Amino acid sequence: MHLVLVTAFPPSLGSLNEYGAHLARVMAAKPEVTRLTVLADELPDPALSRHDPQHVRRVWRFNDPGNALRIAAALRDLKPDAVLYNLQFASFGDRKVPAALGLLAPLVTRLGGTPTVTLLHNIFETVDLEKAGFGSNVAVNLVTRAAGRVFTRVLMGSHLLALTMPRYVETLRDAYGARNVFLAPHGSFQEPEPAAPLPERRTVMTFGKFGTYKRVEVLLDAHRLLLQRDPDVRLVIAGSDSPNAKGYLAAVQERHRDVPNVTFTGYVAEEDVPRVFRECSVVAFPYNSTTGSSGVLHQAGEYARAAVMPRIGDLADLIEEEGYRAEFFEPEDAASLAEALWRVIETPGRARDLGLANLNAARGLSLSDVADWYLLQFQRLSAPRGVALGGSA
Repeated sequence: MHLVLVTAFPPSLGSLNEYGAHLARVMAAKPEVTRLTVLADELPDPALSRHDPQHVRRVWRFNDPGNALRIAAALRDLKPDAVLYNLQFASFGDRKVPAALGLLAPLVTRLGGTPTVTLLHNIFETVDLEKAGFGSNVAVNLVTRAAGRVFTRVLMGSHLLALTMPRYVETLRDAYGARNVFLAPHGSFQEPEPAAPLPERRTVMTFGKFGTYKRVEVLLDAHRLLLQRDPDVRLVIAGSDSPNAKGYLAAVQERHRDVPNVTFTGYVAEEDVPRVFRECSVVAFPYNSTTGSSGVLHQAGEYARAAVMPRIGDLADLIEEEGYRAEFFEPEDAASLAEALWRVIETPGRARDLGLANLNAARGLSLSDVADWYLLQFQRLSAPRGVALGGSA
């Protein structure tokens, strides 16, 4: 089949770009996919696109209200056999109107007659809008949630809507009566490798896009406490700003420039990700909320690293449902975080045990296995009675 994947794609900093790149990689390797085309977001500097693979076409723009039309035009030109969207609610913009209008694209694709599956990484019912960076005005949040329900139904206009967490599937089936929503777990990006040895120097690492529900101030305060126990302990803050919090990390780095043994890496290119994980003793999750299945936890598992996290939301679900393990701390409590980190880094055996448990969890389901599920669904949708599998409720 000729499969089109609509997603943000590196070196874009758009949401889910890394997941999109890995999903494209595993799909392209499937014998059923004779041709793969990625419809990706345009880059702020067109010169960056010169390194794009040949199968990547940059046709839509972040915060452009015409993205659904741009994608539809590209699909008319390509005439694919199937389309897979890799989305969360803010994939097409951090402004409400273009973000919402972009979410019409899967419905337009289905109405055009092409088998369409949308992978949705979060749902409005479980997102803390204020902590996720969508503002704190109560009236605005009520309107946003109402719009979220409308566009959830719009996304259910795909033939199939895939969700990464069992709780999401249950919510949409109960709240919307949806009949075409299914579980498609996140999956580990790579086939997990043998566990790498822990570094000699105690190193705490956090990874992601920061400034909304992922904030590093509590981790820096915990690092100060750890330095009192081990002046050589190191903290690595790997990643960039959330699209909803531009300038956040630079401001934090300036305010905390007196704290020793802290490294801000900035954006981590895909080829450098393994090194960042291998060089740490433990991965910290300084979250006060969650907005979907955690790619970082799955990566910690791939590289056999221990995790320290709050027992909240989707993180708690992953621990209970997929077999990951962690040390826990109270959200936004630096002393609690420092204690949890120390329990891991003080005892290498504890770090190794947690890391191996996470490695085994990552081995349980790879993204390549998840891709097989999508291909099976597309084959069913393409069968003579396949389109009848759709319908949102």
